[in-house]
Amino acid sequence: MVRAADNGTSVPERAEEWPRQPLPPLATVLPAGQPAQLGAPARGPAAPGGKHAGGKRTDGKRAGGRLYVIDGIRLLAALMVAAHHYAGTWRADRPGNLIWDRPVSEIMPTVFRVASYGWIGVEIFFVISGFVICMSCWGRTPRQFFVSRVIRLYPAYWFAVLFTTAALIAVPGVWERLRLREVLLNLTMLQSGSGVRNVDGVYWTLWSELRFYLLFLVVVAMGLTYRRVVVFCCIWGAVAMLAPVAGLPLLELVANPDGAWYFIAGLALYLMHRFGQDLLLWGILAMAWLMGQLELGQRIEEVERVSGWRGSVAIFTVFLLFMVAVALGHTDRIRWKWLVTAGAMTYPLYLVHYAAGTSLIARLRDTMDARLLIAVLITGFLLLSYLIHRFVERPLSRLLKQGLDTSFARMRNADHRA
Repeated sequence: MVRAADNGTSVPERAEEWPRQPLPPLATVLPAGQPAQLGAPARGPAAPGGKHAGGKRTDGKRAGGRLYVIDGIRLLAALMVAAHHYAGTWRADRPGNLIWDRPVSEIMPTVFRVASYGWIGVEIFFVISGFVICMSCWGRTPRQFFVSRVIRLYPAYWFAVLFTTAALIAVPGVWERLRLREVLLNLTMLQSGSGVRNVDGVYWTLWSELRFYLLFLVVVAMGLTYRRVVVFCCIWGAVAMLAPVAGLPLLELVANPDGAWYFIAGLALYLMHRFGQDLLLWGILAMAWLMGQLELGQRIEEVERVSGWRGSVAIFTVFLLFMVAVALGHTDRIRWKWLVTAGAMTYPLYLVHYAAGTSLIARLRDTMDARLLIAVLITGFLLLSYLIHRFVERPLSRLLKQGLDTSFARMRNADHRA
């Protein structure tokens, strides 16, 4: 179940392998800069008495409340992954590595021990993605879902592809640049499906996210209800478990067994948030934890190689329990406005920090203390992420939304005239 690097393609000898730990902060479908918030109440008729089959109310009693704390979790996960990429990977701990030139555990052993667990940030993001995608899509049409995903994902991503390409040209020596035609294909975000390498290795999670969106679009088209989301979780989980042993590559590609149960955990947590807890949802969450701890162990053995299973499972368990507290409303009092901005910066930070950052480390490692260098880089990329959000995401998202809304309106009018 552990992911193969870049769809089986290998990086030339002068460049190290891309990492398998990213960040995805692709969890919100709201307009840029807005915090996560509950979607509109379900459009379908409620069960008698305003309750679903589990006996919980379906009237969305916390509808309209904003979950500021989720933006904070996303920022924390982003910082975990950035620290891991800079000072906690096995690649950076090899003698003569291209980033630090010597094992990072010798340069800053304490930082290395902590940062070696930062890769778990990607699992955190997958869970948050399941939660917020379900939350944001409730009551929306497939067209609205499609538009929201395009305007959220592509503006910052297009900038990141061009920025990283320019950075690798300006600061060569760690990662190999792709050919122009490969860079251009990366602008589609579909390069993994074509067997083309990513401009920046952290883009691999976008392929996992896109497959989740495609599957969940089916449920959105049917209309989201408690029952339909639960059935979706059960069917997807079953297929994800069977796909690796079925010997059907297409089934495994669609089922995404490496990430499925993290997204499913997020979906179950959102149902707890909207409808209240019940034994069925706790059972889905427990199954997600059991499958997740297995995947964590396999990833440690075959990909990460620097952290322990017990510590990784402990971090993941604490996170899930905290998300249960979020789902049940125990963190609703946290309403710090700055968390909205923090959450908006997370996706751009994820997209631009790795390839450019490690290239800068290789260039600047002898000019200052290693800990200070990492702090300076993370601070700099946080500032860049804010600028991307403010001057790239916001204006381009507005233009894309206007254009797509106009296009869909013309399509409807053409159908009516026909």
